Amino acid sequence: MSDITPTDPQEACFEAGIKFGSLYHQFAGTPVSPSSAASVAQAMEEAIENQPHCVDVTVDVDGDRLAADIAEGSASYTELTGRFLDVTLVIEYEGVRATAEMELVDGYPLMQLTAVEDIAQ
Repeated sequence: MSDITPTDPQEACFEAGIKFGSLYHQFAGTPVSPSSAASVAQAMEEAIENQPHCVDVTVDVDGDRLAADIAEGSASYTELTGRFLDVTLVIEYEGVRATAEMELVDGYPLMQLTAVEDIAQ
């Protein structure tokens, strides 16, 4: 087996995946309501921004989807899942910036890379 060292862009992309895994699985199942959605989103942003190489995280909870889900149930809140979230995160690693997004696509919370840029000066 040969020794294959990942490139800096590959490492930046890997870090983006790690951040999404942490964000999604750490907060899935959190009780959320329209009145708590903003504070939950802020907590998610601040928690993920603590991780190495993460320079920006934006989390938006879709209030319309949230309200519709709550209206179908018997409680005043629901469980947080990816179908309520729109997320953008930015990773910088060794002169490379990787941007990744999560959005609902055909009913599924799709996480994908949207840009990988050389930012070395």
